[in-house]
Amino acid sequence: MSLAAFSDNSPILIAGIDEVGRGCIVGPVVAAAVILDPAKPIAGLTDSKKLSEKRRTVLAEEIKANALAWALARAEASEIDRINILQATFVAMRRAFAQLPIKPDFIKVDGNRLPGIACPGEAVVGGDALVAEISAASILAKVARDSEMAVLDRLYPGYDFAGHKGYPTKVHLSALAEHGLTPQHRRSYAPVKKFL
Repeated sequence: MSLAAFSDNSPILIAGIDEVGRGCIVGPVVAAAVILDPAKPIAGLTDSKKLSEKRRTVLAEEIKANALAWALARAEASEIDRINILQATFVAMRRAFAQLPIKPDFIKVDGNRLPGIACPGEAVVGGDALVAEISAASILAKVARDSEMAVLDRLYPGYDFAGHKGYPTKVHLSALAEHGLTPQHRRSYAPVKKFL
């Protein structure tokens, strides 16, 4: 469906954009952009961190099935090291927006800054718990990144990536001390620098 299918008095199309993985010390930062269908509301949308893994997975499938449009994108650990996490987050968000098959009229982005997308929009602090479109984006990004951590867990056994999802937990840091860095670790992050 294109914007041409909407009449002048139809609701404006809003894309919610959010990311997951800024605080992790391994792997990419993953962003999602979602345009929900006002005719197909999805119950239970909220900040992905407030949901169980099972509930997130169910909601992610519902979002993909019912949204007007959605897209996922990423910035790799090497990009994060090169341009810093904030800029890499904005890159991932711009990539997700660019992949939307429908262009929205307005964007709502979780956080306090817009990522430099050529579309009217606003930054919403705590938006992942307040704005349905941002909640949906946060859920898609979280499910996608968590599944990637499960893949890394199989590629690099001994780090428990599936358990801590890349955050700098005691288990993760002790694994770094024991096994050293993987190519996926963010070398610009303080907890990682100690093991270089």
